[in-house]
Amino acid sequence: MASIVGKYCLGKTIGEGAFAKVKLAVDVHTNRQVAVKIIDKQTVIKNKIIYQIKREISTMRLLNHPNIVKIYEVIATKKKIYLIMEYVSGGQLTDRMCKGLAEKEARKYFQQLIDAVDYCHGRGVYHRDLKPENLLLDSEGNLKVSDFGLSVLRKPGALLSTACGSPSYVAPEVITKKNYKGADADVWSCGVVLFELLAGHLPFEDGSLTNLYRKRATIAQIIEHEWFRVDYELSAGIEEEQGTKVANLNRTFDSKEKINNATKGETSTFINAFQLISMSNGLNLSGLFHEQQTTKIGSQYPIDETIEKIEFTARAVNLMVKRMNFSQVKLHENKSLSRYGSHVIVSAEVIQVTPTACMIEISKSSGNPHIFEEVKTFLSLILPYCILIFLFELKSVLQKISEFAAKEHW
Repeated sequence: MASIVGKYCLGKTIGEGAFAKVKLAVDVHTNRQVAVKIIDKQTVIKNKIIYQIKREISTMRLLNHPNIVKIYEVIATKKKIYLIMEYVSGGQLTDRMCKGLAEKEARKYFQQLIDAVDYCHGRGVYHRDLKPENLLLDSEGNLKVSDFGLSVLRKPGALLSTACGSPSYVAPEVITKKNYKGADADVWSCGVVLFELLAGHLPFEDGSLTNLYRKRATIAQIIEHEWFRVDYELSAGIEEEQGTKVANLNRTFDSKEKINNATKGETSTFINAFQLISMSNGLNLSGLFHEQQTTKIGSQYPIDETIEKIEFTARAVNLMVKRMNFSQVKLHENKSLSRYGSHVIVSAEVIQVTPTACMIEISKSSGNPHIFEEVKTFLSLILPYCILIFLFELKSVLQKISEFAAKEHW
């Protein structure tokens, strides 16, 4: 008899590892096939890999790209954690490589790998375990990057120190436990994968690591190489209308009650990395960036007029505007100017403080920080007295509260 988890009917086992097994399942409402990664809580706790599981979930929630396996939902019971993911039916790239690859086919896979890795790096995500076993193929022969259990979220350029990955594909500085850049380590692994795609075997023995290290390239150099650009079509990231459903990651391990449905959070067309992470209490990684992520500006106008000022500001700095609801807008790059289409740069929410004053909370995503500064500066110019008026109104409100407190002997 088939097991039911939430709205999913579990079928045969299609994969198994040290800490989890993967089963094929069907959404009983839509008849869509999905892959369900089943993790035993006690095994995770016993082996002290809770953080690794949390990291895998949080990282996959940040990413939405045609060449990256998607996570749809997380369901937790008293003993198990179920990760509901995209089912990739073509198996591992390793299986395809065993049959031999033509140069054109190898190039296509490498192009898709580079697109996915470039997309991850643009959002501060570094995979750190890229190898053919973690690269899957869908029914149409497109490559999908999977297994983000060793990934890390860092500010671009920040150095990492944890030695991890698979020995045959890991960069030499990672093996020698030196501080290293996540992007460089991923690109090294991509180079090893490319060699194996074309030659059918690994490129080196340990003695030649130093020589190969000196020849390392960057993603930008790879993309511009004439061999890479043959038949190349960019695989852009996708902005979905609905975010991933996921329960609080701390409760996933601590809950004693059965949870059949993931927590339903608010969704929007554009969700940046910091908003996604903050949805999970206790898993806020924003401290890794050591920088201010939001700023607040006062406005002497009602909400509608304030929104108009923000829209005017967006046009002035060449950003597109999407009205999310009554009080929130998203500002993003023009698709023709951005490598990954409508990549979100700034979100702005207007909060009414008094009948005649609002507060604008502006948050920046992983986009160009200079654009964020331009938005702040321009808003300050078109709202020249907004801060003074806002503080005056706030002072008035606080004074009334103080008078009331004195009267009531608080």
